[in-house]
Parts: sequence; structure tokens; C-alpha cells
Amino acid sequence: CFRLLCSLLIPALFLSGILCVCLVVLLWGIRLWIQQRKKQLTSALLVAFFHPYCNAGGGGERVLWCAIRTLQKKYRNVTCVVYTGDRDATGEEIVEGAFRRFNIKLTHPVKFVFLEKRYLVEASLYPHFTLLGQSLGSVFLGWEALLKCVPDIYIDSMGYAFTLPLFKYLGGCRVGCYVHYPTISTDMLSVVRNQDTRFNNAAFITNSPLFSKFKLVYYYFFAFLYGLVGSCSDVIMVNSSWTLNHILSLWRAGACTSVVYPPCDVQTFLDIPLEEEKSTTEYSIVSVSQFRPEKDHPLQIRAFAKLLKEKRLGQKPSLKLILIGGCRNQQDEERVNNLKHLCEELGVSNDVMFRTNIPFEELKRHLAEATIGLHTMWNEHFGIGVVECMAAGKVILAHNSGGPKLDIVVPYEGHITGFLAENEDNYAETMAYILCLSPEKRLAIRENARQSVHRFSDQHFEETFLLSVEPLFK
Repeated sequence: CFRLLCSLLIPALFLSGILCVCLVVLLWGIRLWIQQRKKQLTSALLVAFFHPYCNAGGGGERVLWCAIRTLQKKYRNVTCVVYTGDRDATGEEIVEGAFRRFNIKLTHPVKFVFLEKRYLVEASLYPHFTLLGQSLGSVFLGWEALLKCVPDIYIDSMGYAFTLPLFKYLGGCRVGCYVHYPTISTDMLSVVRNQDTRFNNAAFITNSPLFSKFKLVYYYFFAFLYGLVGSCSDVIMVNSSWTLNHILSLWRAGACTSVVYPPCDVQTFLDIPLEEEKSTTEYSIVSVSQFRPEKDHPLQIRAFAKLLKEKRLGQKPSLKLILIGGCRNQQDEERVNNLKHLCEELGVSNDVMFRTNIPFEELKRHLAEATIGLHTMWNEHFGIGVVECMAAGKVILAHNSGGPKLDIVVPYEGHITGFLAENEDNYAETMAYILCLSPEKRLAIRENARQSVHRFSDQHFEETFLLSVEPLFK
């Protein structure tokens, strides 16, 4: 029996060894081939950003364009490259869109590498095992990017960590990343473990102990892979204390990890005059966030409807809820239509306004006229929209979790800067409370909020970003 086992085991080990050697030789050969193409392409220092949706209008895109502008100002010998799947727009249109939406003007041209396989990272392609499917899809998309342009420095600015080892070990690049939101977090594990129904945990799973256990095993397996690929990054930037805690837990690379608050154009909003309200007969409540499921716009509409229905304001001044956000694709547009149907069901269609992909000046005007800034995402990684509302002098009402709780809506010199809530009733009650405050008390809160947001300015981002990426340029 022992001899039989040895006769089977030894050839199997020998064959496995040969296969491993062949795989190593193959990967080394691919690396040498890619390096040769790199030398043939250009002699300039190329810094490439992986951002397949760079023409969108969210906070992640603002980070991208501010990062590029910062590098252009600091390094004269650098050419910035953006890998994007936005093939429906030209490079000039994308740059113009960045200026129109974010008021960011680049000092030098940017090279765009247009990718054809962006559909591989679309969530709709993977109705099941979405995290793993999108992550593996990003590897194939990253391979397309690497074949089209081999950079010296690679920065993933959108959260596709599985591309990092590809560019580091096959592309021979120095790699960094800016993490807006961990692909998986301990909070997500707890949601499944506690069989809690949320947008990323369907009811049929929460209702089945077997499915919940299976998903928990899947999440732990994915968390292991995520930690493995993330830890190979040379520089890791995270956008908040909340994200930092999760990345340190998952990637275990504290020596090269730092918090770089995303750049918020606070100065532009600080230019809005901060005056005591003259009218108490008409108020508007503004929400600024992309139309994605995790932003939980239905909660905003339901809380607003409850506020109107229960007539919490006594004389009941005129109220408007204005939902401002970016639509990236047809899925987002369908989501907006569903939200409009929800407004009809709740009887508040005439009181809710939707504004999608609007110019920066219109955004500024709506914020100037609003009384309350509204935010409802659970465990928001940071919350640029929250900062913008505070800088514009609005009384912010954000979710009692994530970045808003830990970094943004915190006391400033011992004074209140805004409010936090967790559910429909909390939001409705707190909105009513804010609107019932005297204009003088609201003004004091608005002033505190404005003074507290200077740490989220473009200038502060530039300083911390350059300090963090400096090892990549050595």
C-alpha cells in the first residue's frame, strides 16, 4: 500500500513541479515581453490612472482630476495617462466635463487609453457572486490596459485592487492605489452573519440560514483574496478613518498606508454669502450624491414624505426636496425612474425635484438656496457631498456611520457642526427639529460647519497626496 502510494505521489509531485516551473518561466517571459514593449513605446515617465468611469460626476472622479492636476504642477517630466471605458466621449470632451462639473482645469494635456472591455466590470453581468465576478473582470480589463500602454507608475483610483499584482509583477510598474471604499468590509460580513436585509444582501439569503452561511464562507474567501492582492501595493491612500480601519484589517500594510482626505472644492462654496435667512415661508432640502443603490435615496424620499404627512412644522411652510446626482449609465437612469414612481406612490411628486448630471454652477445655486443638506448612505466611506453642503453653509443631516460620523460631522472647537440620523423616523424628526430652530441658531451651526471644513480643501489634498505618492517617484 505504501509503495503504491509512493508510486502515485512521486510522479504527481514531479509533474506539479514541472508545471510550476513552466508557469514561472511563462510569466517571466510575459514580463520581459511587456518590458520590451514599454521601452519601444516611450522614454517619458508615464503615470497611469485606472479609472474606467472617469467621465462620471462623482467624488471619485473629482479625486482623479485633482490628483492629475497636482502631479502636473509638481512634476514637469511626467505624462499622465487615464485608462477609461468611456468610449462615447473624446478626450477633449472628458477634460471639458471635468472642468464643467468640478471646476478643475488641467495645466497640461492628458493621454487617454480607451478600453473596449469595460462591460466585464459591470455589476449587471454578474447577478450572482458579483464581487468575485467584477474583480476577475477587472483583471481582464487591466490586462487590456497593460497591453495598450505600459506605464512606469500605476495608480488604481477606482477600487480595482485585483489589477495591482498584474501591473506590479507582469508590468514591472511601481503601483499605488487610492481606496474610496473597501470592496469588502467587516461590516458587510456582519450584515450577512446577522442575516440583515440590505441592498447588497437579498431577502431570500437572509431568510435562509444555509444560504447565509454559504455567503459568509464566500465573503471570507473573497476577503482573503482581497487582502492578498491589496497588500502588494507600494503606496496605499485611503479617504477616511473608517476606510483606514478596514484596509488595515484586511491588507495589513500599515507601513505604506495613509489617510488622504479627498479634495472638496470648499473655497468655491465658501464664496456663497452666509447670511441669516430672510424667508421662513419656503425651505428646500438638497441631497448631493450619485444615483447608486447604496446612497439610499428611497430613505430620503420616505423620510421627507413622513415629514410632510405628519405636519411637524406647525404652520407648515412650503418645502422642496431636491435630489442632485450623477447618472453613469442606463441602470442609474432606471433607478431615477423608480425613485420618481416612489414619489408618486407617496404623493410627493410635486414636492420632489430630480436634477441629474447638472453643471457645477447649477449645483452651487441649489446649495446656496437650500436650508438643509441631506445624506443617507449607511457607512459612507467619506462623503464629499456632505462636506460641500457644510461649506455652502447648509445645516447638514447625515447618516450616523462611516466617514460623516468619524471625520466630518464632528464638533468643531466644542461646537455642533450638524446632525446625524439612522432611520426614517430619525430623519423626519431631525429635519423637523432643524426647520423649527430659530434662524439665529441655524446660522451659528452653519458658521461652525464652515469653519470645520478647511481640512478638506484642494490645497490640503495636494499636500498629503504628494507626500503619500513620493515613494513611487524615487
